[in-house]
Amino acid sequence: MAKKTSGWHTDPQQIARIVGGQHDDPFGILGLHEVEGAWVARTFIPYAETLEARTLSGKAAGTLENRDAAGFFEGVVDIDRRQPLVYRAANAGGEWEVIDPYSFGPVLGPMDDYYIGEGSHLRLFDKLGAHFMEFEGVQGTHFAVWAPNARRVSVTGSFNEWDGRRHPMRRRMETGIWEIFIPAAQPGAQYKYEIIGRDGNLLPLKADPYAQQSELRPKTASVVADPTPFTWTDADYMEARKSRDYRREPMSVYEVHLGSWRKRPDGGFLSYDQLAEQLVPYAADMGFTHLELLPVTEHPYDPSWGYQPTGLYAPTARFGDPAGFARFVDAAHAVGLGVIMDWVPAHFPTDEHGLAKFDGTALYEHDDPRQGYHPDWNTAIYNFGRKEVSSFLTNNALYWLEKFHIDGLRVDAVASMLYLDYSRQPGQWVPNQHGGNENIEAIAFLQRVNAETYGQHPGTFTMAEESTSWSGVTAPTYAKGLGFGFKWNMGFMNDTLRYMRRDPIHRRFHHNDLTFGLLYAFSENFVLPLSHDEVVHGKRSLLSKMPGDDWQKFANLRAYYAFMWGYPGKKLLFMGQEFAQREEWNEAHALDWWLLDAPAHEGIRRLVADLNAVYRELPALHARDCEPEGFEWIIASDQANSILAWVRKAPDAEPVVVITNLTPVPRENYRLPMPAAGRWIERINTDASWYAGSNIGNQGVVNATTGNEFGYPATAEIVLPPLSTLILQFEPG
Repeated sequence: MAKKTSGWHTDPQQIARIVGGQHDDPFGILGLHEVEGAWVARTFIPYAETLEARTLSGKAAGTLENRDAAGFFEGVVDIDRRQPLVYRAANAGGEWEVIDPYSFGPVLGPMDDYYIGEGSHLRLFDKLGAHFMEFEGVQGTHFAVWAPNARRVSVTGSFNEWDGRRHPMRRRMETGIWEIFIPAAQPGAQYKYEIIGRDGNLLPLKADPYAQQSELRPKTASVVADPTPFTWTDADYMEARKSRDYRREPMSVYEVHLGSWRKRPDGGFLSYDQLAEQLVPYAADMGFTHLELLPVTEHPYDPSWGYQPTGLYAPTARFGDPAGFARFVDAAHAVGLGVIMDWVPAHFPTDEHGLAKFDGTALYEHDDPRQGYHPDWNTAIYNFGRKEVSSFLTNNALYWLEKFHIDGLRVDAVASMLYLDYSRQPGQWVPNQHGGNENIEAIAFLQRVNAETYGQHPGTFTMAEESTSWSGVTAPTYAKGLGFGFKWNMGFMNDTLRYMRRDPIHRRFHHNDLTFGLLYAFSENFVLPLSHDEVVHGKRSLLSKMPGDDWQKFANLRAYYAFMWGYPGKKLLFMGQEFAQREEWNEAHALDWWLLDAPAHEGIRRLVADLNAVYRELPALHARDCEPEGFEWIIASDQANSILAWVRKAPDAEPVVVITNLTPVPRENYRLPMPAAGRWIERINTDASWYAGSNIGNQGVVNATTGNEFGYPATAEIVLPPLSTLILQFEPG
């Protein structure tokens, strides 16, 4: 029998605040409280008229008194220790059971508080957000969210009629984190946070920053993810990956927007599983080493391509659930394809359900628009100097690498992070403490992310989209570099495309556009990017950029691709350009696959596949992509004929010679210095009929004889087809 006690009735004003959703400390009222040696239970269950309590074992614990018609009950219960309680609620419509969330203790512990407060917690994705688990003998979902300036935070969702009065959370004062364990919330439940700001105003419902699953747009709720562990089959791949040095291995990246690579017949998106069945074998057959995915983190607006994410921890629901995305990555690994994710830690959109003014204050962003607003994209800029924000983003990088076995992160818009005055006029930005324009906090953040990703996940890599001459982007952090593995070579892309757009008759006057890049080609570990950014917004497709009639356009593009594959640096090509898509990319439409019925387009596809095969097969073309000893000019100054030639080298590998003729004039008996006398195999001739060219060439073989007037070991007289590139492999005698 319950002990009798006095003074346990709750003040009516406190009750009114509970049922009105205005109480600052609901755990101070609701749940179990020991009063004069007895246990008093209090709960708020709307619609209930009567309420009986029992323990999890089924033992009756007493009947609670209805103190407010809205559903507030309290009473002394017959238990001898703190434990979860089950309530049998009833009204004229029937009975139902509720396991009281306020009878559970906190899930987070003091060590979590310590590491979170220090900003060094590296398992936040296991602690914050929504996690279905068994706790104190009961299955339910633990919710935790950072909102230090909120007066009250509640979980609202499909399990409580989106009623913010029912599940206000416990505040952990040391960290500003709010948490609650809710047995009623099961996997698949939709939820958001209802937040009252410190000024007492009710904010728009907020999605969970750490949600691992989200609703399909236009809906914006977070979803309690299924906790069932995914069964990976890539153990051998993952083990082999640990010892790889990608600087000295072939890396040919196929950049893909999953929503428009192909579409279903009805115009809808392919699922992750359909993409695993179609995209993965296609990319593997083409000889690419990696897929790079435009952002697959959840985002509300399709034309943003994912670069304005609101759910950094959730694979987008456009193509399926998180397990579907894991199956896609697993399928890629099964055929030896790595998966790179575009990752956006630079900024975030200001959609009301997102991070902006999350608890009524500038929490994730800077309050000063000169620091916290991005004028180019109408987005908010993360406050990288705040340890909780740095931890949020650092944990996010680690999350994708661990939970989804992602091989690399391509970090978007790094230049906008490094410079405080990026896209700003004088007076529109705030200098750093030294009076400079370097964003010291962003630099420290990038160094931390790179140090943690490489340290925690050997064999993975990061890649910077950085468009300036910032020094040391790929230098290690211990040498005061940013610590990236690779940097996009935007200079190569801009210079070479500018050159290729010119009529061949004018190219002789712009020869340095092709040679200048070798002055800095080895200052960073470079990737040569022909990305989505070059084929949108009126820039036209790569084929359409080329000058001349249709034959010359295709010949120019073939020569350019082989020039790039022979040039030092890793390779990246956006989808559709591997078969010379004519129209510029539009995310609303699938690629024009029917073009492959035309020989010229099929010829480009064959060439890219062969370039990948040669690039992967010959160490001279990849093993020293990032080191100067792997490159030597043979002909750099024949601007009159727009001809360039160089040799690629690697230790213990036969040399490879690349020659490009960027005029429509074929050259007979062109005298070419060679690094060795003997037989050279024509591995690539972009003018071959197999690629829909005019089939001019050297019948597959070039013979070099000893001696050269310029001091080279040998000389060859070769035929240079019009608008072509040759790749010659030395065949030792």
